[in-house]
Amino acid sequence: MSEQDLQNTEITPPAGEKLQKVLARIGVGSRRDVEAWISQGRIKVNGVAATLGQRVDLHDAIAVDGKLIKREEAAEATRRVIMYNKPDGEICTRDDPEGRPTVFDRLPRPKEGRWINIGRLDINTTGLLLFTTDGELANRLMHPSYEMDREYAVRVRGEVDDEMIERLKAGVMLEDGPAKFTDIQKAPGGEGFNHWYHCVVMEGRNREVRRLWESQGLVVSRLKRVRFGPVFLNSDLPMGRWREMSQGEIDILAAEVGLQPVALPAMNLKAKDKMERLQRKSSRPMGRGERVRNLRPAHEGAAAAAERPARQPREEAPRKSRGSAVAERPSDMRKRPSKPEGDKPAGRGRGKPRG
Repeated sequence: MSEQDLQNTEITPPAGEKLQKVLARIGVGSRRDVEAWISQGRIKVNGVAATLGQRVDLHDAIAVDGKLIKREEAAEATRRVIMYNKPDGEICTRDDPEGRPTVFDRLPRPKEGRWINIGRLDINTTGLLLFTTDGELANRLMHPSYEMDREYAVRVRGEVDDEMIERLKAGVMLEDGPAKFTDIQKAPGGEGFNHWYHCVVMEGRNREVRRLWESQGLVVSRLKRVRFGPVFLNSDLPMGRWREMSQGEIDILAAEVGLQPVALPAMNLKAKDKMERLQRKSSRPMGRGERVRNLRPAHEGAAAAAERPARQPREEAPRKSRGSAVAERPSDMRKRPSKPEGDKPAGRGRGKPRG
């Protein structure tokens, strides 16, 4: 073949779209979830086990765990987002073989798709969790390239000095690689050897905040996530309750990761009344008998309770003020300035604790 023929030859793009992207867009799971299911052999295309990177189109039949997925490629993705104030004792999986409570137990059931958790918190960590029906939104918010900062209120036990703070901000080596806080600010509260701090990480690695403090010989006695990107956990959302975000709040969150707005699905009057009723129920404080915090067998818990002295009132994490849960940020705030800019309030730049 001559050089001219090679130049005239058109390269045919691969047909279809990647399987994990298709399933993420219609809310089956995040891309990371779908890739894991493909590796486990749980997804089949036209009766054959799927492979990573495989492309599909409208004519392909996709099944997950033997169940055929119904999809309308022409329909736009449904994008709903829920904020949840996670109590301790709940795990971030849909089903637990040990029968422990999960973060999905209290959420309303969506009419279309299913809730995908945006990141995870371990069983003893409380605070802000986000759920969405849009797999692409979930994937981008969790992907390191979009640099969604996570802010935590943490109570540590031990002596903390300036050199230790600087080491944690410069970076330390953990068992799975280097890690650091992008910022640490002392918060009010605590007594004796217990001190509260607000710290920010840019990744969602397993137990990263706890392991960073433990690398300095300190013990984390309380840990609560108070912010994810532009979304704040305000004091008007009681622990163990959820709230659906408004159209404007979702649009701000989606714009942070380069997605265009998608209108919330229309609801008939009956469905709207039901959602408002659930919303009101979830906004009230939780009753004494609603929260299960004792993870030990009942007979062990009763014996331990008889031996220990009367429990003192529990110290609460420093709270945010009431107001909008989502802060709109201009695009130039994605990179933190190297020097303070005039009289700009502290904590409004990327990677800075706020409130």
